Amino acid sequence: MGPKICSYARLNVRSAWQNLCVPEIAIGARIRTSPFFDSTVSAGASSFTIYNGMYMPTGYGDARAEYERLTENIALWDVAAERQVEIVGPDAAALTQYVCARSLRGMVAGRARYAPMCDHQGRLINDPIAMCLDNDRYWLSIADSDALLWVRAVAGERGADVEVFEPDVSPLAVQGPRADELGRELFGDEVIEALGFFHHRTVELDDIPMVLCRSGWSKQGGFELFLTDGSKGTQLWDLVMAAGETFGIGPGTPNHAERIESGLLSFGSDHDRDTDPIEAGLGAFTSLASDVDFCGKQALQARVDSTTRRPIVNITFDSPATESRDIQPASQPTTASVDGKVVGEIRTSVWGPRLNAWIGLAQLQAPFDAPGTTIESVDGAGRTVTAVVTNEPFGTIRTS
Repeated sequence: MGPKICSYARLNVRSAWQNLCVPEIAIGARIRTSPFFDSTVSAGASSFTIYNGMYMPTGYGDARAEYERLTENIALWDVAAERQVEIVGPDAAALTQYVCARSLRGMVAGRARYAPMCDHQGRLINDPIAMCLDNDRYWLSIADSDALLWVRAVAGERGADVEVFEPDVSPLAVQGPRADELGRELFGDEVIEALGFFHHRTVELDDIPMVLCRSGWSKQGGFELFLTDGSKGTQLWDLVMAAGETFGIGPGTPNHAERIESGLLSFGSDHDRDTDPIEAGLGAFTSLASDVDFCGKQALQARVDSTTRRPIVNITFDSPATESRDIQPASQPTTASVDGKVVGEIRTSVWGPRLNAWIGLAQLQAPFDAPGTTIESVDGAGRTVTAVVTNEPFGTIRTS
């Protein structure tokens, strides 16, 4: 049974293993539903989170089936909560560069780059995809934070000749190893063959306008359909579902097991709010050594030069290799200790089907971030568990 949408959305805000009633959060004007909301409910969405002030599905009742759809066929995700900040005007390129800590030089219309953002103190405040629609028009496809307010404030601070607003744009993600087959069915061979990674173009399907981008929060391949007419969400969902039936499509959500196995960062979940992009493993996407100026650059350099660093690292739990509740997934960060000394937090834990192990991410103070370090924590059931810092077998933090 899906959420009660007439007056309430049933949201899983507690750990599944706790024998408690599930609280309900009222649907109201302060929290928006996406253009695909009704479709996700009809498809059996069983849990939601609130992301950028919008309900976003987090599960359809069978986590293993959703993982297998994503890694073997195709999963369709409502990620409309991945809102866009549009920057348009004569100073759009300069402002977009200033708020992004990665160089955007050479990025032309139809291209995109992963571009972390810093505040004035060098802290990571978002990790959007910067998309160039035209030489004076950009989108920042944002994670969960008030990036719209931040960009408006910086624009005002700098006197930039731009408009900054949230456009009517709602992404629908098509992810999985058979996504290209579906893309060819929907858009034709020529369009898909010409669409390189992080390339995008304006397209239509049955008079439904969108921007098609080869992107998505998985390592399985796929696309994001940036719907630009919110009134046609149900129509687009149904069209993609019908065309994808041949390829084993099914509903899904951004998948934490797959993304941790693949080394993708979850902004705000894998780190605390005082983390900088380098600690978050995003050094390759931060142009600190270049002559490009960006907000917080000097402060970030000072942080990097500091002796106190708290990187995000991979951990593998010392537990039986069984998909059971021997270790409960962390619903909140838990303290990590070494020989009784607090050295950081375990931020995320999940069963990794591909690795047949409990894996996770921790944020640890150097030198306790070194591979081979054993840490202790208390799991969701109140038991002491141990984990080992490792860069294998699922690699260091990286992102698409």
